[in-house]
Amino acid sequence: MLKLTSRGTGVPALTRLAICFLLVFLPFSLVYSDLFGARGSGEVPTTSPSAEAEYVILFVLEGVGQDSLKSGQMPVLNKLAADGSTTWSATLGQPALRLPLMASLLTGVSAERHGVTWNVFEFSRGYPRAPTVFDYLDLSGGRDSAIFFMDESLYQLAKPEPYTDYQMCGPLRPECNTAKLISYVRDYFKKASSGHGYGHAILSLPHFLVVHLPAPGRAGEAQGWKSAEYRDALKTVDKAMGAVLDLYRELNLLKRTTIFVTSLSNVGESGLSGAEASADHTAEASRVPWIASGVGIKKGHAITQSVSLVDTGATVMRALGLETHTEWDSHAIEEIFKTASSNAVSSKQP
Repeated sequence: MLKLTSRGTGVPALTRLAICFLLVFLPFSLVYSDLFGARGSGEVPTTSPSAEAEYVILFVLEGVGQDSLKSGQMPVLNKLAADGSTTWSATLGQPALRLPLMASLLTGVSAERHGVTWNVFEFSRGYPRAPTVFDYLDLSGGRDSAIFFMDESLYQLAKPEPYTDYQMCGPLRPECNTAKLISYVRDYFKKASSGHGYGHAILSLPHFLVVHLPAPGRAGEAQGWKSAEYRDALKTVDKAMGAVLDLYRELNLLKRTTIFVTSLSNVGESGLSGAEASADHTAEASRVPWIASGVGIKKGHAITQSVSLVDTGATVMRALGLETHTEWDSHAIEEIFKTASSNAVSSKQP
C-alpha cells in the first residue's frame, strides 16, 4: 500500500498537514471564542450592567403632595421617594385642569402650544396636533406604549396608533374604580406576554406604561382633604402602585425598569373635574411631587434643578437611552441619572 511521507523525516505528510492546520487556526478559534462566545454551549458572554432601562412606568396621581405621606397611608410612594430622586415642588402649567395638564405631560409642550385648554372630551375638536412622547418613543427606538386612563375627558388624547394601546375606566362606568383599573393592567400584561396579542395593537409587553390614578383628588374634592375617604383613597392608590410593581417583579421586569411618579394637583387643590372647573390658581402656586426611582436613578437624591410637568417626556426618553431631535419644551432632568449620557436632551439649569 502506498504511504505518503515527508522527505527526510519519516513523518507522514497528512500528520504534518494536521499539525500545521492546528498551529494556524487554533489561535484564531480561541480569539473568536473569546470575542463572540461559544455557540450552542448555553453560556452567555458576561457584559457590564446597563445604566439604561428597558421598561418605564409612569404613575400620574391627583391630589397628592408631600403632606400625603404624613398620613402613613402611602408606604410604596414613600419607598420610591426614599430610594430614588425626588422633588416635591415640580411646577404644573395653565390652565390647571386635568385634560390640559395631561396633554402637556404627554406632548411635552405648554397648553399655549398644544392648544388643549378645555376640560371635557369634545369629539368635534379632534386630537391634539402636537406629537406625543408615544410618537417619539416609536420614532427614536421603535418602543411601544400602553396607557390606562381613569377619566373620559382623556379620550381627547387617545389617538390610535400601531404602537399604542389605550384603555379607559372612567367615572361614567359605575363599576370603574382603582382596583378595576389595575385588574385591566394585569389582564393586559397576561395577554401581551402570551405572544398572541388578543386584538391589542401591541403584541408584546409595552416598553412604556402610563397609569392614571386620580382617586385621592376626587375624594378630597368631594369629601374633604382631611376626611377618612381621602385617606382611604391614598391607601388604595398606593396599593395599586404596589400591585403594578409586583406584576413587573413576577415577570422579572422590575430590575430593568425605571419608575416615575407625579401628580396633576397637590393636596387641597381642586379644579381638575368638570367643564366649569376653575383654573384661577397659577402654575407658580401649584407644586407637585415628581419622583424617579429604579434602574439608572440616583438613590436618596433631592433634585435641585427646576422641574416642570412637561419635562417628564424627555426624561422618559433619557431613561430608555433614546435621543430626541424635537422642538418640544420638555428637557431631561439630567441630575437624577447615575451616569451621564451624550445622547440625552440637555437639561435645564437651576
